[in-house]
Amino acid sequence: MHPRFLDSQPLREADEDLASEVSLNNSNMTEEEREEILQELTKLEEEISTLKQVLLSKEKQHAELKQKLGVTPLSEFRNNFSRGWHDMQSSTAYKKTSETLSTAGQKTSAAFSNFGSAITRKFGDMRNSPSFRSFEEKVENTVSTIKTKVGGTGTGGSFEEVLSSAANASSQETPTNNLTDVSEKPC
Repeated sequence: MHPRFLDSQPLREADEDLASEVSLNNSNMTEEEREEILQELTKLEEEISTLKQVLLSKEKQHAELKQKLGVTPLSEFRNNFSRGWHDMQSSTAYKKTSETLSTAGQKTSAAFSNFGSAITRKFGDMRNSPSFRSFEEKVENTVSTIKTKVGGTGTGGSFEEVLSSAANASSQETPTNNLTDVSEKPC
């Protein structure tokens, strides 16, 4: 293939003349037919030129009218975007996709809800198990023992009460109740 055929530029007049001469010379037509075709070609080229000028004039008039109406390129872009968005949302494909995603979202939400309920139920089951109760009693006893040694009341209490009192004790700053001082004192 000739590299000239790969050019992306439009044909120039010299190229058009060359092409018309080659195709006209290769065909078996009379001189009269050839002249007639050349005249028709010239007439078409003039019409094309006139139409280009008319189009340019119409485009200029179009731009002037838009300017008088206050239509800016930005507002026009915004309107086109809004219209395109509306058209896309009313398309069948968008509706089907939206419905599918909505259904998937509902199923995912339900799955997470079920998962959360299962975890809560498992923690409840675990808390009521004999192993956890034994652990809870050991913690309560240990905390009670520590409170007694540190100077607390030693009342024990439930696991929640112990945790709550430990949290309250750690949130209150008492510089006189320092564990390092207690550990240094002889027992």
